[in-house]
Amino acid sequence: MGEQNFIDYVKIYFRSGRGGAGAVHFRREKYVPRGGPDGGDGGRGGNIYLRGNAQMWTLLPYRYTRHIIAEDGQPGKGKNQHGASGKDIYVDVPIGTIARDADTGKVLCEILHDGQTCLLLKGGRGGLGNVHFKSPTRQAPRYAQPGEEGEERWIILELKLLADVGLVGFPNAGKSTLLATLSAAKPKIADYPFTTLTPQLGIVPYREYKSFVMADIPGIIEGAHKGKGLGLQFLRHIERNSILLFMVPADADDIVQQFHTLENELRQYNPELLHKDRLYVVSKSDLLDDELKREVLTEIPPEWEPLLISSVTGEGLETLKDRIWKKLHAEE
Repeated sequence: MGEQNFIDYVKIYFRSGRGGAGAVHFRREKYVPRGGPDGGDGGRGGNIYLRGNAQMWTLLPYRYTRHIIAEDGQPGKGKNQHGASGKDIYVDVPIGTIARDADTGKVLCEILHDGQTCLLLKGGRGGLGNVHFKSPTRQAPRYAQPGEEGEERWIILELKLLADVGLVGFPNAGKSTLLATLSAAKPKIADYPFTTLTPQLGIVPYREYKSFVMADIPGIIEGAHKGKGLGLQFLRHIERNSILLFMVPADADDIVQQFHTLENELRQYNPELLHKDRLYVVSKSDLLDDELKREVLTEIPPEWEPLLISSVTGEGLETLKDRIWKKLHAEE
């Protein structure tokens, strides 16, 4: 997926359809000069729905969309003919999309399944025709109801990627290389920070034709929870991952401190993130000899169960996949 094609945030003005007006009409036939009221009701305005589409991975189709407006209901007619309802609009979005009110920030709905629909804005009701207002004392009512106005608001559509494992680390920690090694994904890889500017997804094959989804999230920097670096643009993607895989390269100045910094950034952004299962991995282990590897492992708290891996030599990768699978299916 090209970086320019991955859009995870759009702001759009939505307006549902207005209801059609009820008709003021009287039955007039050759031998029925005073047949009474027969004005039909107006049609309902079109609703607007969000719909989950598993074939979509980005909000790119709405990048340049500023307005989505549903059809108004048609007015009623004589002979008790009701007006046609406005056509409903279904806005297809990727799984993991959240709709928020742009003014209040309130979550209006959340799409988590393929084919799931969510009523975003309800169309206005059609007005009643004058036939409804006839009574023994009012035989010829000359009024009907107007249609109700539709709803309107600015709405933010925000995509949070759904993945089994989210790679969390500083820029140049080797996350993209790991994803490319374990899956068929082709993220951009280079020897400088912030190579990954958009999240990347890859399907990692496991034993006996099993698999899980791994997400490479753009690198964290200290202060990311305040929006520094790529900050809030990527932190929301971590919220939907079942497991967080913390990665620190073997050539880091202070490996344990970097793990703590990563945890702190997530804690400041959303403390609930640290309730997720975590794995602690030291990448680029091919840079270390056996003595340095033992030294690194003694520095890290044993309860973290640290693992040394190398995407270049393949060291520790099978063990890593085993641990991920075990955590993903621990409750089964």
